Amino acid sequence: MSNEGLAAAQQKMKDAGVAQTAIDVFSHYYGQLEEGVTGTIPEDTIEPYLDPTHLDDVKIDVAEAKKVFDKLAIINLNGGLGTSMGLDRAKSLLPVRDGKSFLDLIVEQVLAARRGTNSRLPLIFMNSFRTREDTLEVLSKYPDLPVGDLPLDFLQNKEPKLRTDDLTPVEWEADPDLEWCPPGHGDIYTALQTSGLLQQLLDAGFKYASVSNSDNLGTVPSPVLAAWFASTGAPYAAELCRRTPADRKGGHLAVRKSDGRLILRDTAQTPAEEMDYFTDEHRHPFFHTNNLWWDLEQLDAILKEKGGVMGLPLIRNEKTVDPSDKSSTPVYQIESAMGAAIEVFDGATAIVVGRDRFLPVKATSDLLLIRSDAYALDERNALVQQVQSVPSVSLESGSYKLIQDFELRFPQGVPSLKEATSLDVQGDWTFGADVEIVGEAVLGEEGGEVPEGARVGTPAAG
Repeated sequence: MSNEGLAAAQQKMKDAGVAQTAIDVFSHYYGQLEEGVTGTIPEDTIEPYLDPTHLDDVKIDVAEAKKVFDKLAIINLNGGLGTSMGLDRAKSLLPVRDGKSFLDLIVEQVLAARRGTNSRLPLIFMNSFRTREDTLEVLSKYPDLPVGDLPLDFLQNKEPKLRTDDLTPVEWEADPDLEWCPPGHGDIYTALQTSGLLQQLLDAGFKYASVSNSDNLGTVPSPVLAAWFASTGAPYAAELCRRTPADRKGGHLAVRKSDGRLILRDTAQTPAEEMDYFTDEHRHPFFHTNNLWWDLEQLDAILKEKGGVMGLPLIRNEKTVDPSDKSSTPVYQIESAMGAAIEVFDGATAIVVGRDRFLPVKATSDLLLIRSDAYALDERNALVQQVQSVPSVSLESGSYKLIQDFELRFPQGVPSLKEATSLDVQGDWTFGADVEIVGEAVLGEEGGEVPEGARVGTPAAG
């Protein structure tokens, strides 16, 4: 049945206008799926990666940094819908601060960096078929954003979801759009090539790219990092942060014993019985931020050498065809991770950066922090931490997980967290205006209202 399944999937992709290279990549992974490959990376096949360069130790030449910065393009992954937060549009459209969305702040960060360095610095988004229209509508507000003939976006490919029982493309008459999924952000390499954007960037004199997720507001364009990367001569680099107990789910780099290459291992690639190794922040002390740096000329050479099929490790993602209906048909989504490409490049490297470059919003608890006075926007439109240590925030899932429910519980804005150590909301609480959280605060399961101007918590002794 699987041969018929592959043929049916290939035909479905051709009929939808998917590029042949993208179909070839899908077919490569289909073969692995058919063979039962799960993409797991056992602990005994790797060594911890313990000695990366640290940004704090980097010294740069300012004149050289200016030259490099003028050859740099900013690429932003913007395919996500934020369905886990109850969104059905691009997650990057969510208001973050002062009525501005992720998209607004990312654009304003790039425009500020252009003014500060007099560099071209194009900003280009990789959209999915579900995020493109809304994103381009927002970007139209910024007439100075386009650079030359370069587009503002390129489109991530799409592929059929596959039934788990026979690996045929799933059919879902209730909503045929749900028959499709993006192939994970590892598709960025294929999409760059098939869209023609990679060649356009090279033709326009761009040699480097800085790549990050649109829900991470920490990746302000950095001449220091750009100059460091250029000085290494490396084809590829990843930004890492030091792990804390709160980062145990984040993927990490490791050294593969068989060939000494750096590789990325994510949660989904770790055998269940070995998760204790994966989550040990002392054994694997750095996590992967998904902020990447590429030498575009070397990336182009690799893609041409491999016929567009990078051969990144398979991630077999088990879902239901309708994510909101757990009784709908079980499917596999064939995915790969952008950061896994580190193992493809000879001489790939990594650098440990400050936590200020990793400010993702994966849940409403993250959004509460970013909206609070624990952060402020500076003249670069960068989020700057205003407290010595960012407080931990836990919000009861039933009342706060979805953005519409979250907003209802903070009608006058989020509370002050400047004096907070932690906030643990265990029940359904609605917050009045000008609430201050101090020290450790626990709001119990009984729920209720936090009145205007209240100070909640136990201040630290002394």
